Parts: sequence; structure tokens; C-alpha cells
Amino acid sequence: MLVRDWMTKDPHTVPPSTPVMEAMQLLREAGYRRLPVVRDGRLLGIVTDRDLKEATPSTATSLSVYELNYLLSKLTLKDVMRTPVVTIGPEEAIEQAALTMEEHRVSGLPVVEKGAIVGILTITDLLRAFVDFLGLREGGRRVTVDMPDAPGSLAKAAAAAPPSNVEAIVTAGAADGRRHLVFRVAGEGADGFAARLEALGITVVDVR
Repeated sequence: MLVRDWMTKDPHTVPPSTPVMEAMQLLREAGYRRLPVVRDGRLLGIVTDRDLKEATPSTATSLSVYELNYLLSKLTLKDVMRTPVVTIGPEEAIEQAALTMEEHRVSGLPVVEKGAIVGILTITDLLRAFVDFLGLREGGRRVTVDMPDAPGSLAKAAAAAPPSNVEAIVTAGAADGRRHLVFRVAGEGADGFAARLEALGITVVDVR
């Protein structure tokens, strides 16, 4: 699956001249956590709710209310936005987006195509994709096996599936020449899938 299948299309954007207080109000009222900063359709930066809070003076400030309001009125997103922005393309794989977020420690990625922002992908979107990949809403049995990390291992385990239907298969990282495979099977014979695996000499480590 691709980023375009999971992103929020046409996200709300703001120009760099937007006052910080106006942006904070927008985030609060709309329930957003980040705002792409755009000029003439081109992405310039991004601000999060945390960025905006950190940009405003502390309640412990010695400034008067007049001075505080004056400073806030002059502060715009151009002064506080993050740049350059980590982005992703709409045709990238969703797992690449997850890896990019993990490597850069960000919780949202503007989706950019030909220099223009066409969407935004967040951690929430990745969780929706994760649930879908694993077939979690489809029920059935979740069975984890431990097998040699070698060609043919998956085919051997999958041969035990019938008459059940395989809803999802994922693998964990290999270690010491072994690999965990996680199957989700449903339908006829799902409860007996683990026993059929063991009959093939496959080590079952967890059944749920």
C-alpha cells in the first residue's frame, strides 16, 4: 500500500505571515496538531502545537500584559516554523513513511508531489494502516511460529493453512538464523491451524 492510500488529502495550510496566536487558535478549534506553512502552493516549513507553545512567553515572565500582547502580535509563523521539512511522496510505500518518521523522530509527514503539498500523513494514519495490514478487524486466530530464516520456510508454514483462509502474514527481524512468522487465519479450521503446524514439525510459540 502507498502513502496516497492513507494520507489526509488537501490538509489545512497557512502562510508564513500568520500570527502565532492565530495559528494556536486554529489548532485548538480544528483539533490539529501541526500546520504546514505554504506560500504560492510551495511548502516552506511546518509548525506543531508544541512549537507554538514553546514560542510564547512563560506565565512566569516579568513582562506586562501590554508588552506581552505586543510581542505576541508581532510573532508570526515565519519566526517559529521548522525548516527544512522532512517530507514523503504520495507514491512511496507506507512502510517507508514509517521508517522515515522513526529515523527523523517526527510524528507527521507532509506529502509533497512536484513541489506542492498534496496531503499529510501522521502516526494515527500509520496505526490505521497497521491495523489493516494485520487484519485485526477480521477476527480469526493469531499464531506465531519460529522457523529457520531460509528459503521455503514461509511456504512450508502456509501449507498448513487450508481449509482456513490466511488473512495476514508478517515477520519479525531475523536473529541467529531464525525468524518469527505471525499468521492470522480465519474461517473453517482456524482453531486447528496451530496443531497442523506442529504436525509439520514447526515450532509454535504463541496462539491467540
